[in-house]
Amino acid sequence: MRDPAAGLFEIVPNISEGRDPAIVDACVDAMRAEGAEVVHRTSDRVHHRSVITAVGRPSQVVAAAVALARVARERIDLRVHHGVHPRIGALDVLPFVPLADATLDDAVTLAHRAAGRIWCDLAIPSFLYGAAASAPHRTQLAEIRRGEFEGLAARHALDAAWSFDYGDAAHASAGAIAIGARPFLVAFNVELACGDVRIAQRIARRLRASGGGLRTLKCLGLQVAPDRVQVSCNLTDVDAVPLYRLTELVRRAAARDGVAVARTELIGLAPQRVLERTARAYAAAGVDGPAGGHRRHSAERG
Repeated sequence: MRDPAAGLFEIVPNISEGRDPAIVDACVDAMRAEGAEVVHRTSDRVHHRSVITAVGRPSQVVAAAVALARVARERIDLRVHHGVHPRIGALDVLPFVPLADATLDDAVTLAHRAAGRIWCDLAIPSFLYGAAASAPHRTQLAEIRRGEFEGLAARHALDAAWSFDYGDAAHASAGAIAIGARPFLVAFNVELACGDVRIAQRIARRLRASGGGLRTLKCLGLQVAPDRVQVSCNLTDVDAVPLYRLTELVRRAAARDGVAVARTELIGLAPQRVLERTARAYAAAGVDGPAGGHRRHSAERG
């Protein structure tokens, strides 16, 4: 395993807290104290989840990840946590993303480094996913999250295929962490003007890669309000599926059930070319674009 001494990396931790700004502030402050630059944060009460985006050099992002895990362990108790988004940990997901002068192999090295330090220092175990996965069945977050926090201890004890990559027991209140390495992705949600989550779930199953749909798309159908459901998406290849194409596929699928798109959400950061491509497509079509563009919250999908 090579030692990435340079290069720039992004980390996009998802924490299981979206209702108490003081806890999110403490997480952000801990990361900044280690030299990482926090460039974006977003929280959602319904998901009960926050997503923080930070960049830095290898030592900075690893140290920031450990510091964040410490605050999450101290301030978030999953035994009393309830939200619509699946989760296994207080710090639930921790992807390392290579940016300037860095490779995906470098990101894998940092994922291992962070996982080892978090277990040794904080007694929080981890599964490695994405490019860092130790086995093919661990690549996808959806598989790692199956059973969620409530089923974590039993799954680990009863199924040898799901032993932790780092650590030997789930933390009583902080659970475990999915730590990974992956390329840049875009998180984008399409919210529907209806209260039937089965419609969003059916659309998500039809469109995502695991259901035979778009090969680089991951998505879930979620209930976000009594009269609103959401097709919540991760585009894992930012050039393969344009945002306008995804929006229009969801719009057409929802129209079969007589449901309209209420609004869309771009979460966190996206390359400028991704936004320009969608703007040009809607301008050429002579329409205003996705309904009610709105920034709120998403998270890393399985």
